[in-house]
Amino acid sequence: MRPQDRAVCSLFLLLLALTKPTKNSDFHLAGDYLLGGLFTLHANVKGIVHLNYLQVPKCKEYEMKVLGYNLMQAMRFAVEEINNHSSLLPGVLLGYEMVDICYISNSIQPVLYFLAREDSFLPIQDDYSNYVPRVVAVIGPDNTESTGMAAHLLSLLLLPQITYSAISDELRDKQRFPSLLRTVLGAEHHIKAMVLLMLQYGWNWVIVLVSSDEYGRENGYLLSEQLAGEGICIAFQETLPMPQPNLALTEFERERLVAIVDKLQQSSARIVVLLSPDLALHNFFREVLRQNLTGIVWIASESWSIDPVLHNLTELRHTGTFLGITTENVPIPHFSKFRVRRAQAGPPTPNKTSPPATCNQECDTCLDTTKSFSTILTLSGERVVYNVYSAVYAVAHALHSLLGCNETSCSKEVVYPWKLLQELWKVNFSLLGRQIFFNKQGDLAIGLEIVQWRWDTSQSPFQSIAFYHPTQRQLSNISPVSWNNPNNTIPLSMCSRSCQAGQRKKPIGLHPCCFECLDCPPGTFLNQSDEFDCQPCPNFEWSHKSSTFCYKRRTVFLEWDEAPTIVVAVLAALGFLSTLAILVIFWRYFQTPMVRSAGGPMCFLMLTPLLVAYLAVPVYVGRPTVLTCLCRQSLFTLCFTVCISCITVRSFQIVCVFKMALRLPQAYSYWVRYHGPYVFVAFFTALKVVIVVGNVLTTTTIPTILSDPGNPKIMILSCNPNYRQGLLLTTSLDVVLSVVGFSFAYMGKELPTNYNEAKFITLSMTFYFISSISLCTFMSVYQGVLVTILDLLVTVFNLLGISLGYFGPKCYMILFYPERNTPAYFNSMIQGYTMRKD
Repeated sequence: MRPQDRAVCSLFLLLLALTKPTKNSDFHLAGDYLLGGLFTLHANVKGIVHLNYLQVPKCKEYEMKVLGYNLMQAMRFAVEEINNHSSLLPGVLLGYEMVDICYISNSIQPVLYFLAREDSFLPIQDDYSNYVPRVVAVIGPDNTESTGMAAHLLSLLLLPQITYSAISDELRDKQRFPSLLRTVLGAEHHIKAMVLLMLQYGWNWVIVLVSSDEYGRENGYLLSEQLAGEGICIAFQETLPMPQPNLALTEFERERLVAIVDKLQQSSARIVVLLSPDLALHNFFREVLRQNLTGIVWIASESWSIDPVLHNLTELRHTGTFLGITTENVPIPHFSKFRVRRAQAGPPTPNKTSPPATCNQECDTCLDTTKSFSTILTLSGERVVYNVYSAVYAVAHALHSLLGCNETSCSKEVVYPWKLLQELWKVNFSLLGRQIFFNKQGDLAIGLEIVQWRWDTSQSPFQSIAFYHPTQRQLSNISPVSWNNPNNTIPLSMCSRSCQAGQRKKPIGLHPCCFECLDCPPGTFLNQSDEFDCQPCPNFEWSHKSSTFCYKRRTVFLEWDEAPTIVVAVLAALGFLSTLAILVIFWRYFQTPMVRSAGGPMCFLMLTPLLVAYLAVPVYVGRPTVLTCLCRQSLFTLCFTVCISCITVRSFQIVCVFKMALRLPQAYSYWVRYHGPYVFVAFFTALKVVIVVGNVLTTTTIPTILSDPGNPKIMILSCNPNYRQGLLLTTSLDVVLSVVGFSFAYMGKELPTNYNEAKFITLSMTFYFISSISLCTFMSVYQGVLVTILDLLVTVFNLLGISLGYFGPKCYMILFYPERNTPAYFNSMIQGYTMRKD
């Protein structure tokens, strides 16, 4: 891009620069360091230096920015080192001019001065490709606002500008600032290092204090975004008033500082992040000391993290621990001695009318002040100094390439700013063990350090405790911190303590860092991806209270090797054998009166379903299947219905023979002629079939897995959970038949003894009625393997009740009282009953 490609805009400002050649062999640089005055230096082709002293006010320690003076000396050191270097820019001398911008109030005039030609005239024209301003490059300024103002104007002419400490990410926009480069990382990396520091020590409850200028607003916003992404909450954020450069405060600003420090005293947060230039912090920390605020961890931004004047307030050590973000430490050999060296005055430059004959480039009082801080500046590692040092060297290497320099000389062509800018983007050289090149954003990828303030004279005042890699975006070389508290323990700063494993967070208020811990109930677990809600376990898994995972449940069902199964199986086997024996006995004595009175052929209709029911007991044992569930819901209930309907019709038939035959002879004849007992049994059996089929169709026979309420570690594999409802429906018909059979048996209690079966039927039907109702009630309130066991046990007992309760006494009479199993004995019993009735 050439200058004619950019629109001519309104003029803004500048502050530190490298000047153009005079007589094609001398170059000048300009700087923005806070010195309390303006220094100019001119160099001619012979290298004779003339110093001019212009407007150097009386210095006071609190008025002079010691770091600014230190950085000015770094620029002078780099220029003199390059001028004395035999291989870099041979035959070319660099010159410089230093400008005090007074923070931001003196920015416009230096910019116009540097952009103007030697005659102090700045023309407005369409094409600046061949325009040669007073300077060829600018180093600085040190803050975002001044850098932005300067860059807006310098970019119009594509005049190279390298800032060494302005970190605003807005300055990376090459559409707005095409000629701006930086030897420092952007604000994103500085804020990232702060956030990583908080995460390293588990701090999630912090206070943010920002200055009221653009630096504070922009970095405060960036910090808020990154903290929110890492789950760190801001207890509150306040804005510090910006005083005048002389640190004077208005009454309102003083009251504001008192209120802020009082709020710090009352807050539970112990971490305070200060994003502000050092100018706003002197009065703030004096108020902190006045109110005796202690126990704070102060996290400093790069603007004051290694400020020697603030560090000189030794009382600050009692307020807490100071940690700060600053540039990587790169020691510069011999610079410490140069910083406090007085310049040697030389003869005036020929043909120059502006500088007086006697020059003085030094502010004596300022130099004395700098000497008083020399030790702390040396021990601090000269961190930001390397940024200035590398910026000057970057310009020198770009000039070296642009002028086509060899080992002995350089060309004498005019240096146009836009050409020098192109060469600056290409520089790639090693300087004191660091590789110097600019990335696509125009930044120098130099690392950051986290330092701790120390006041022990035997150690560095700014001790490195961690290193930040800009490419890896993580901390390394982490060293122990000496915490300024009684036990030297890591300070805690959390709105709420961390929850234990298996506890979810219930937010309190607006901050996600403020919460109470609640245990996850059984059957749920806490997923690491969601700390605020307990997730339910899958259907086939379970968890205990306060769990972070679910375990697979053990599937259980009634098995053959269990004691209850064995007991029931033995009873069923005995019942089957006894029923089989009864069948054989009844077959053997089929023509005897005892068998005929018990029902004759209908007895086999009763005994056969009983045997089938006994044989079907195994369907209750083992893993349920569709077939076994179907048998449970249909086979047993059909067998019971056949047996109970036979008993019921048998009771009715006995009553009809002795009581209704004389009163309703015609009805009795129809009953006998059309085989009323079998029609009765067939009708109710068909009715039961309809009920069973309807139940199977409306529910299902597919086995289901249910949780055991008594033991959540297991899952119960059973037939359909609605099976108990179907059982109640199908059992209701059997219950009705049992009640009817019981009623007829009761009506025949006065019949002859051989025909009086009321007590046996009553026993069987009463047991069946009670057991069925109890089973349905138990199944309605409980689910588990015990239901299956109880269902099977009740089924076997009901079978035994019919087998032994109804047929057992008759077999006993047949086997042990054969004399009573004769027609004569039965006739005598009937005659006796008839005579009593008469």
